[in-house]
Amino acid sequence: MLIQIWDLIQIDRPLALSVFIILLLASIFSWAVAFSKLGRFKKLRAANIQFLRAFRKATGFDQLALASEQFRGAPLVTVFDYGYAELDRQVKVRRTVFNKLSLERSLQLGISEEVTKLEHNLSWLATVATVTPFIGLFGTVWGIIDAFNALSTAGSASLRVVGPGISEALVATALGLAAAVPAAIFYNWFNAQIKEMGGQMEDFSLEFMNLTERAFED
Repeated sequence: MLIQIWDLIQIDRPLALSVFIILLLASIFSWAVAFSKLGRFKKLRAANIQFLRAFRKATGFDQLALASEQFRGAPLVTVFDYGYAELDRQVKVRRTVFNKLSLERSLQLGISEEVTKLEHNLSWLATVATVTPFIGLFGTVWGIIDAFNALSTAGSASLRVVGPGISEALVATALGLAAAVPAAIFYNWFNAQIKEMGGQMEDFSLEFMNLTERAFED
């Protein structure tokens, strides 16, 4: 199939060839980003589940601090670190938690940091999904222009005259869609996963506050 498509591309047409190369590189890059994030999300999800189990079994924050070292890199661990750092600061000052609002803000900072990490490179998928159809459309229009130019030069209508330009136009359209559609699917799917993990971190922050209240209740 790829060989047949390559046969349709006229190497002596630099503009059309440039469009094909740009679309091909964009498609390869979007797939590389997608596979990289798929592997990362799988690891993070597994680490979150393991740390959450340890968190719910732990009897105190000191035990949790030690357990968190085993799951370093998990989003929930980062949220825990932010909360534990603020908790430890308050306890050292007054031996109790005296500013719950500050603790909640620290947990939210941890959530915000992790969401930002999860969104890394996601904008590239959005860019590929948005831009490549227009690049393909440009190649399509240019191919049709070439076909009409060849027709006007030849002075007679025949498939041999207009065929190269029309074939380039169709290939540009196909490559533009082939690059854009998977990128759009992956972008939407990763956004859904990030939203799910964000909700999980929000729920964890509530569990952290509950554990804090039980540990330092009057």
